[in-house]
Formats: sequence, structure tokens, C-alpha cells
Amino acid sequence: MTMQFRHYTHERNFGCRISDEFTFRGLRLLVIENEVIRVTILLDKGTDVYEFLHKPSDTDFMWRSPRGVRNPATFTEMIASSVGPFTDYYEGGWQECMPNGGRVCTYKGAEMGLHGEVWGQPWNCRITQDEPEIVQAKTWVRTVRTPFLLEKTFTLRSGSGVLEIDETLTNEGQEQMDLMWGHHPALGSQFIEQDCRIDTGARTVVVDPNVVEHCRFAPDQRFEWPVGIGRGGDEVDASIVVGPEARVNDMLYLTDMEDGWYAVTSQTKRLGFGMSFDVKTFPHIWLWMPLGGSWGSPSFGRHYTLALEPFSSYPAILANAIEAGTQLVLEPGEQRSTWLRAVAYDGTERVAGIDREGAISRA
Repeated sequence: MTMQFRHYTHERNFGCRISDEFTFRGLRLLVIENEVIRVTILLDKGTDVYEFLHKPSDTDFMWRSPRGVRNPATFTEMIASSVGPFTDYYEGGWQECMPNGGRVCTYKGAEMGLHGEVWGQPWNCRITQDEPEIVQAKTWVRTVRTPFLLEKTFTLRSGSGVLEIDETLTNEGQEQMDLMWGHHPALGSQFIEQDCRIDTGARTVVVDPNVVEHCRFAPDQRFEWPVGIGRGGDEVDASIVVGPEARVNDMLYLTDMEDGWYAVTSQTKRLGFGMSFDVKTFPHIWLWMPLGGSWGSPSFGRHYTLALEPFSSYPAILANAIEAGTQLVLEPGEQRSTWLRAVAYDGTERVAGIDREGAISRA
């Protein structure tokens, strides 16, 4: 038997760095870093952003689920879930959701599981730039039950706390396709706590019609961001993050945006995480806040996280979005390109905006 060894070559240890030669629990990784942030991406699981580390404060913004990272090659589900395998493999972090967002439905004969197809598939990867000043990788995947090609490019520049994401979605089918498209970045307790404040360009809030136990907001409600009416008739401020002892489980849709952005700022850590995004593709934000109040499987009260999710459509589930007329539509052969920027920033001041370059405007 002949063994092959990779010859050692000098690895750059300054400026921007990039590598797709690492694995974790048998899954291929893409690691992108510079002087400010390190981003770890699970190539074999949907290009999930597993880590978004702010180096100066040693703070990872991403939430880590109690279930951890599971390799489909070595993990067997007890029984197939009626909503699909998303939850069993949900490690936290940041997923991409397409062509469905939310729970199951059937579209043109294709059974759609929770959050669609692309989150669970292995993606292709090619490093396209590798210099001290800039690194870049292109990733891509084709869906199985639907006829889409999704291409995503990650870019990081020296000295910057901004991860640049540029995407192109193509309908390779011969018929018109409806879809939902979104991003699901969940922030974790290493960063979020009860002194955090949420700022956003959204002006209107819609309470999810399927109000769950421990949701603070009265059902069937639209209100001006950020203050709505609670179940007891009191005022509730959605921009204030509460601690796990509050046992909150909110699901809201934020909409009516001229510019797509949000920011979450920790007063204690003097640190923030924000995103800006193409409001033409992602005109809504899903605000998911299981802050200690999600009971039963799979959380059993353990989840303390929040996610502000840029999304094409609401409410959840493709069939519902089509009924509401908020779905995206791609004609045969049509492409749609879009962008997002994820930003780590310092300070405690409220944020008034984040632009396409990732620059922060203060209130």
C-alpha cells in the first residue's frame, strides 16, 4: 500500500488568510480570517457559518446548539421527522434557507422540508483570491428536488471586520419557479445578554400568526417598531433583549424597510454584530427570539439565542408566502444576484444604519 503525504509549504500567518484544507468531525471546512475576525464555514453542511469570531475581544457571535455539529455519515436519526432533518442537524450558527423557509409544504410535487434544501447539502468550493490584502472563495450547489443553482462568494479584506457575501441564484428548469430565500444567523450567549439593544431599518412589525406559548406579544397584531402590545395589554419593546429568566419565545416579522440592515449592540461588552443586505431581494427580517422560553423538543428550555434573518418573504412556509404574494419568482433560465455584509463593530452607541460597504452610522 502506498501512502501519500502533503508536502509542507509555508502558510501565511499575517494579514488575510484562507484555507479549505481543514476538517471538523469529518466535515470539510473553509476558514477565512484577518487581523479582526475569523469565520469558519461548514462546506459539507450548507456553507453554515459555524464561527464568527471577533479576535480583539475573543467573542464568537454565533450560537452553539446543545446538540453540536453532527456528521450525517456517522449520525443516525431515531426516526425520520415529519418536518425533515433540519432540527436533528441544527448546530446553531448561520444557515441559508432556500427554496422554502419554515415548515413543510408541497410545491409542484416536491415535498419541502423545514428551511428548504441548501442548508444540508455539501457545497463545492474554489479559492479565487489568496493575498495578504484580500482573500476570496467561491462556493456553489445545485438543489435536488428543485432546479436551482446557487453560487455564493465570500470575501474578506485586511483590517476589516466585514464579511462580504455575494450570491447568484439561477433557475435551471424549464418552468417558472416560486421560492423563498433567506439567511438564518443565530447569535449566542457569549455575546447576547439582557443589556443588548436591537436597531433596524424596519418600520413595521407583524406578529407571527402561529403565536406560541411564552410569546410576549398579543396575536393578530401589526405595530410600529419597536413597541407593541403584550398579551396582558402592557407595552412591550421588541428592541430590548431580555435574560433567560424571562422565558420568552417570540416570532416576529419586521418589514417596511428603505434600506436593509440591523444591528445588535452589547452595552456590557461594548461590542456589536450587524448586517446590511439587498432590500430588493430581502425586504423582510424574521426576528426569532427563543430567549429561554422554548419548551419541549428540541430545546427543552435550553435555547438562549436570537436570530435576525434577512428574508425574501413572509409569513413562514412557501405555500403561505405564495398565498400572501410575497414569494420570489424566477422564470426559466433567469438569474438573480444579491449581496449581504456581516459586520463586527466596537462601541455602545445606538446604530442608525449600515451601508453596503459595512460602514456603521451612529444614532
